[in-house]
Amino acid sequence: MSREPEIDALRRQIDKLDAELLALVNRRVDLAKTVGEIKTRGNDPVIYRPEREAKILGRIANLNKGPLSTEQIERLFREIISLCRGAEAKPQVATLGPAGTYSELATVQHFGQEIDIVLTPTIEEVFRTTEADAAQYAVVPVENSTEGGIGNTMDRLLSTPLTICGEIDFRVRHCLLGNSQTTKPKYLYAHQQALSQCRLWIDSNLPGVKLHPTASNAEAARLTAGDRNATAIASAEAAEAYGLAILHRNIEDQPGNSTRFLVLGHRPVDQTGEDKTSVAMSVRNQPGALHALLAPLSNNRIDLTKVESRPSRTGLWEYIFFIDFDGHLDDQTVAKTLTEIESHAAMFKVLGSYPKSSGLK
Repeated sequence: MSREPEIDALRRQIDKLDAELLALVNRRVDLAKTVGEIKTRGNDPVIYRPEREAKILGRIANLNKGPLSTEQIERLFREIISLCRGAEAKPQVATLGPAGTYSELATVQHFGQEIDIVLTPTIEEVFRTTEADAAQYAVVPVENSTEGGIGNTMDRLLSTPLTICGEIDFRVRHCLLGNSQTTKPKYLYAHQQALSQCRLWIDSNLPGVKLHPTASNAEAARLTAGDRNATAIASAEAAEAYGLAILHRNIEDQPGNSTRFLVLGHRPVDQTGEDKTSVAMSVRNQPGALHALLAPLSNNRIDLTKVESRPSRTGLWEYIFFIDFDGHLDDQTVAKTLTEIESHAAMFKVLGSYPKSSGLK
């Protein structure tokens, strides 16, 4: 017996739902445009509000009953939010280039497609571009799950007037890229972090290959294009951008390899109820100094999520400590705790309070 009538009936229901979805999405865009017009009349130029978007995504995740996963729903609604935000105005976001970097991919994962990306050659230039208002936001890598902190970013966090307004957890999947004719490469281009993250795979599969560190993995892909003797470690998207073949996928030594990125902007972010605060500090040169710095967190029952040290440029064997903990600056307990910590610190800087990442994608 033919199933065509039954299938046709289901397809008609799908077509009807598609029309309803289209109308609802366009209605949402119209409402967003109206909000933008009201903000313009009130001299409020801020388009991207991390706290508002985090609350929307959290609420939608709680409403989701399946069959789509929370991750899939978040990805869908990030693009809907991006479309609506773009109807007001596209935010300009600076990040590390060239096209195809993990920084660019993380930026799109967080903001969606409807943005103007400003690609710069270095992390330093990402900071400078945003500080000079040539971009409204910056996205920079701050730590990797296997290689630790990104020194350039951590150093600049100490001097920048920008504040952290978001974080992105990005799953890094390294590919070996080359030209389709490449069989026995002589050179391997990659960012130093990628070379470190794939060192065991390289030793096993490319013994004797000459390593060439680059400013980014996308730059490695660009240099490899057209050179039959070269290969690169980069993303699958970089292969498409530079016309390269993917010779091997997922070559990172640690399958769970991920990088955390920070979103930086010019204004502080309001509370969402699921926030994180980052601070930097140095200790006084006296016994028990580090314990005195951290004790207020424990005494006030605040959950410490990260402590990382970085050599200070002001003296030999002196260190800056970067600390993350749960909570927001506007919370009375957090404010009291930070006042206590600052009283024991030789140097103290609040880097920002911002919505927690919802996890790896």
